[in-house]
Amino acid sequence: MNHDEALARLGELRHSIDNLDAAVIHLLAERFKLTRAVGRLKATANLPPGDPEREAEMLERLRKRAIAADLDPDFAEKLQRFIIDEVIRHHIAIKSTE
Repeated sequence: MNHDEALARLGELRHSIDNLDAAVIHLLAERFKLTRAVGRLKATANLPPGDPEREAEMLERLRKRAIAADLDPDFAEKLQRFIIDEVIRHHIAIKSTE
């Protein structure tokens, strides 16, 4: 592959990456819409903002899916833990305004 072909291919790959990044953002936005609804429900029912048992189940399921997808399960768990922590932060904020 010559230099020009490599640059063209690089552009194609980066375009695909940009499309996937956009999809990830849209999926996260949809996920957070749902978790805000969960937070409102928990607040009105006086349930705790976090659920360690559910979180452990989610992380275990995620690790298995990551392995099946050939993705580092430790990385996947760190990312999901970050998301879970953000969701709990939102739930606490929702509860404080209800």
